[in-house]
Amino acid sequence: MIDVSSATSAATVLVAEDEQHLADLYTDYLAEDYEVVTAYGGEAAVEVLRDETQSIDVALLDRRMPDLSGDKVLAEINENGCDCRVAMVTAVNPGFDIIDMGCDDYLVKPVSRADLLDVVERLLKLSEYSEKHQQLTSKKLKRNVLKVEKSTAELDRSDRFERLTGEIEGLEAELDEIGEDLSLKDVQRHI
Repeated sequence: MIDVSSATSAATVLVAEDEQHLADLYTDYLAEDYEVVTAYGGEAAVEVLRDETQSIDVALLDRRMPDLSGDKVLAEINENGCDCRVAMVTAVNPGFDIIDMGCDDYLVKPVSRADLLDVVERLLKLSEYSEKHQQLTSKKLKRNVLKVEKSTAELDRSDRFERLTGEIEGLEAELDEIGEDLSLKDVQRHI
């Protein structure tokens, strides 16, 4: 069974949890800030992920669901190139297997509303960081080609090159800010 709860945010969070009362609780925690799709089990989660009309930004997965484990849902996400960040939200204490698991974060139950909101916010920031890093790399490559192929005088006269240089500086500043925010949140989480 799948339930969709809407909020004002553009980000969509998938909650995959086989215990309906927990799934509903997590949905209530998040629905004020995000659009939430609730899947009451692993098979329902995979159904949501395969739905081409659904765009999931963050997936919160329980590791132990009887129909299809969160590990298998995560494997589905990774194998099919789903463009979402993933956190395991589970009663399973982490072992060294999480190193190679392919998830972005790991929360051990019980979790609070603040825990869930923090992990979703952190994973969305991580996505933003990755996207801006790709943009920066692309712009730097173009700048470097132009520096090799054009004379200094041509570069100095070009408004477009000046704009490109400004965009690079702006993206670098944004990445620094996001990186600092992510580092601060990580430090605060472990205090």
